[in-house]
Amino acid sequence: MDDELNETHITLGGHVELHKYKYLYFFIMFTVYILIIWCNCTIICLIWIHKNLHEPMYIFIAALLLNSVLFSTNIYPKLLIDFLSEKQIISYSACLFQFHIFYSLGGSEFLLLTAMSYDRYVSICKPLQYPTIMTRRTVSIVLVLAWLLPACSVAVPALLSADMKLCNLTLNGIFCNNSIYSLHCVSSKARSLFGVVDLMIAALFPLLFILFTYTSIIIVSYQSCKKVRKKAAQTCLPHLLVLISFSSLCAFDVSVVRLGSHFSKTVHLIMTLQVILYNPLFNPIIYGLKMKEISKHLKRLFCQARVI
Repeated sequence: MDDELNETHITLGGHVELHKYKYLYFFIMFTVYILIIWCNCTIICLIWIHKNLHEPMYIFIAALLLNSVLFSTNIYPKLLIDFLSEKQIISYSACLFQFHIFYSLGGSEFLLLTAMSYDRYVSICKPLQYPTIMTRRTVSIVLVLAWLLPACSVAVPALLSADMKLCNLTLNGIFCNNSIYSLHCVSSKARSLFGVVDLMIAALFPLLFILFTYTSIIIVSYQSCKKVRKKAAQTCLPHLLVLISFSSLCAFDVSVVRLGSHFSKTVHLIMTLQVILYNPLFNPIIYGLKMKEISKHLKRLFCQARVI
């Protein structure tokens, strides 16, 4: 009981005219959250059900879409509760947990995109070795590492922040991200160091590896026949679109945290929403429309629904 009374609570001060538009905010964000779950889970179920989609490429797509659902579930339920609450507050421990999940799943997305680029690299550049390299065991290990590595690396700055003294109890945002560092009385060199390490593990190294794989794919495709170029375009274009989208949103997140104080509250809110709105909806739409086999099963599913 004493622990509950002594729990530090943070005010989420990034909302704009919530008292006036709270029901509109709630309706829009609730609709978006339902669409995110429905779109992502539909494709995940299609991949699960149809045996011809039990290939590494589609398994990685399903993992990426599941990651989007988990990422959204970390943000949206709390956000929806805040819209209808008189006070928009969160305990500091819950804030750190949300911060940890937010960045660990963000890191997982980069690593999953890296795994997908490697899968395409082996498929196009080393087609004869593909069955021996991309085995079920390899795919399973990659999936575990993609979720485990970021979770462990982000846990360090989160744990270091747990014992930091707070001089500010109002967060300039609508959920907990790197802006929690502005609450601390002093900055931590150890936390900053681990932040750089996290950035290298979750973003820099994966991006360099993706650049290497796609450079190799472009070279091999250019030197090969039209059929190979067509295969490369069909399977790599959706991946590149998702990668560009997610990288842009990561840049948005950094901009919001670093430059947030220079923007008006409304602009700050709009920029923050970009981080959580587009990517979870963009991924299933791109893969549903651009991946031939998934698109084919989706059309069958909707045709059956119309008949019923």
